[in-house]
Amino acid sequence: MSDKRTRIETLAVHGGEPRPGPNGSVVAPVFQSTVFEAGPGEAAPYIRLGTNPTQAHLHCRLAALEGAEAAVAAASGMGAITAALHSVLGTGAHLIAAGEFYGGTSRFLDEHAARLGWSWDLVAPSDPDAWQRALRPNTRALLTESITNPLVQVGDLAGAASFAREHGLVSIIDNTLATPVVFQPHAVGFDLVCHSATKALNGHSDITAGAVTGSRERIDRVASVLGSYGASLDPHAAFLLSRGLKTLALRVRRQNDNAQAVAELLAGHDAVAAVRYPGLPDHPDHGRAAALFDGFGSVVTFLPYGGAAAADTIVKGLRLPYAAPSLGGVESLVTRLSMPNAAHGMAGEAIRFSAGIEAPDDLVEDFAQALALFSGT
Repeated sequence: MSDKRTRIETLAVHGGEPRPGPNGSVVAPVFQSTVFEAGPGEAAPYIRLGTNPTQAHLHCRLAALEGAEAAVAAASGMGAITAALHSVLGTGAHLIAAGEFYGGTSRFLDEHAARLGWSWDLVAPSDPDAWQRALRPNTRALLTESITNPLVQVGDLAGAASFAREHGLVSIIDNTLATPVVFQPHAVGFDLVCHSATKALNGHSDITAGAVTGSRERIDRVASVLGSYGASLDPHAAFLLSRGLKTLALRVRRQNDNAQAVAELLAGHDAVAAVRYPGLPDHPDHGRAAALFDGFGSVVTFLPYGGAAAADTIVKGLRLPYAAPSLGGVESLVTRLSMPNAAHGMAGEAIRFSAGIEAPDDLVEDFAQALALFSGT
């Protein structure tokens, strides 16, 4: 079942599933086998190449969710991003990086791009003039994120895809924070869509995985990189990820609602200096997010008055969210952040909240009592 017009809730359950399944199974089984018999001239499935039946099943599921021709899973989100970049950039190539990137992506570019013979320019995600100024004869790709982490910016995504297409660049987007429930990048023209499937796609904080979707030709190149580097996802993790996808739409809808509720509380609280969430009308990218997205994501970043002491008191005072450095799971999480500059009015000791699927009223009440511990309200 791969009709792109099918609603996302139904795609999450049925998209890419064989009907009937092996031996009539409703839930596809796990094939742990590393060795398969093949006839003369046939290519046997092989785990390192991502062609084991459980891996292949997951790839069909991922492609259906993103409305893509093909997909491949990786051992981590960084495996997905780096394989996508390796598949399009060669020695001497230049990359336009449009956004404020996840720390792992930034470190990879800072520490390894030059060694690989790549050059790159970091530009604002909403400034087409900056993209034009960064363009070089050897530019081969444009990389961006649907929602940035941790400042939850939403760039000119449709414009970025159009710019890349106009200039013959491969457009790559990290859709981890939005998920295909909130945003479908292929529908606006992106060539490759990457995910840290460790986060919302799996949603249960119990595997590490990545994913890339795109055309069959492009995904074959990404899969070749993953196979050569030995970075394909193992079958048992692939099974767990496929299972997690079944509830993706339900989880993301609740997470979006919870993030909105907590953001509205924070925006009106005297103990909070600044809040960043695209669902708030005063967010600089609210209009763009409302036009592009179906929901505003599960991540809220806020800056309390009072510096580190206030941030520590609030984090320790929260009873429901765990203080843990991830996002996208069924459990709400909070992470302390030191913001080094005044970008977007967020300089100082901030807190990133990743909404889980708890009851929204319980989360709002919990944040209210934690804020009161420091503010005395």
